[in-house]
Amino acid sequence: MNKNQWLRVIEVVGGIALLQGAIGILNEFTGLPGGWGLIGHIGFLDGHEVYGSIALIVCAFAVFAAVEAQRKS
Repeated sequence: MNKNQWLRVIEVVGGIALLQGAIGILNEFTGLPGGWGLIGHIGFLDGHEVYGSIALIVCAFAVFAAVEAQRKS
């Protein structure tokens, strides 16, 4: 795989992280049943799902910024 393909894979992983963070926040504030987000299934985050979801969103934006910086160089 060349550099652009790796950057695309990393960008997709960042997109998944962003989606999972948004799902976690939506699930916490609306109380939707089903628990189809990743954050709700991590045991040590019990009671702190909102903070975990926010941290996941922040990490996703950091991944996007890193990929963009690599593309420019």
